[in-house]
Amino acid sequence: MNDKELDYLEQQIPELANIAFKQAYWQTLAAGEKLLAAEAGVLVEISPDGSRKEVAKLPPHVKVKLGEKIQRHA
Repeated sequence: MNDKELDYLEQQIPELANIAFKQAYWQTLAAGEKLLAAEAGVLVEISPDGSRKEVAKLPPHVKVKLGEKIQRHA
């Protein structure tokens, strides 16, 4: 495998990850299980019937510059 082929395959990783995530989401609901998702700054429990229940508010996003180290306190 040459560099060009490897670069092409690496470029496919984000799309493949997105597809895998969506598949797991729908398989979980199809199996009758609930799941958690982040929606507009809120952690939401989603039921197979489509109902949503707010579980918790999520902390705000923290912007970090490349190479910057931060510590998060609970």
